[in-house]
Amino acid sequence: MNSLCFPSHPIQSLHRSTPSLRPHFPSHRTHFNNSSLTHPPITPKTTPSLRSLCSSSQSNETSPISVLDFEEFVDKDWSFLESDALNALERRNRIIAAGEVGEGSRVLVSIGSEDFVDGLVGCCGLGFLLVVHDSLFVLAGIKERHDGVKCWQGEIVYVPDKWAPFDAVFLWFLPALPFELDRIIGVLARICASGARVVISHPQGREVLNQQRKDNPEVVVSDLPDKVTLEKVAANNSFVLTEYIDEKGFYLAVLKFCKSVE
Repeated sequence: MNSLCFPSHPIQSLHRSTPSLRPHFPSHRTHFNNSSLTHPPITPKTTPSLRSLCSSSQSNETSPISVLDFEEFVDKDWSFLESDALNALERRNRIIAAGEVGEGSRVLVSIGSEDFVDGLVGCCGLGFLLVVHDSLFVLAGIKERHDGVKCWQGEIVYVPDKWAPFDAVFLWFLPALPFELDRIIGVLARICASGARVVISHPQGREVLNQQRKDNPEVVVSDLPDKVTLEKVAANNSFVLTEYIDEKGFYLAVLKFCKSVE
């Protein structure tokens, strides 16, 4: 597995088998190229909360680190998103089909599981695939399996325009995004191509989501939008709701971008 390199401290690699020691990084933008995943140097100006992570008995910058506080250096536990039930093949393919992706499509995935990305990579010859996630560990796993996939650590509302436009956007786990729906769709209106489809999904529906929110309150921070809310938000941002399914064991909403892009 590719290693995660942190130039400011001596941790050389971290393995996914120890979730309690998963590192947490601020949600500023980090871009990964090729087969290595690197994090920019940590400075007090950009990440003042990390200054307490380590201390030294000497003032020399090259002196060894004597204390590493892992209590503040912990990633959220996203492992429940990799469950077999949540990634059932039939439902996964149903969600991918809703995006109408094909050969040469430019696709953005936000908070996607590794299995979902596997499905996208294997379905057709995509022209470009960008995966956006808060977790460096999840991105490392995806990059290990698919080196050609672009991985970007941060929030979807801060994705740079340089990779636009996108033909399809999959908000695979929208309830993990700590932003108002109108803001998210407004950002997507800026980076979507005309006719692009935004797919909002939950493979197991609201009932399972409610239990996931109880079990993982640090990850699941919102609910799935209802039809009225989606129609209002879509209309405000030049989208139209073309499909809406809210069944006991499955949720799917598709928005189509109708504005011409110059």
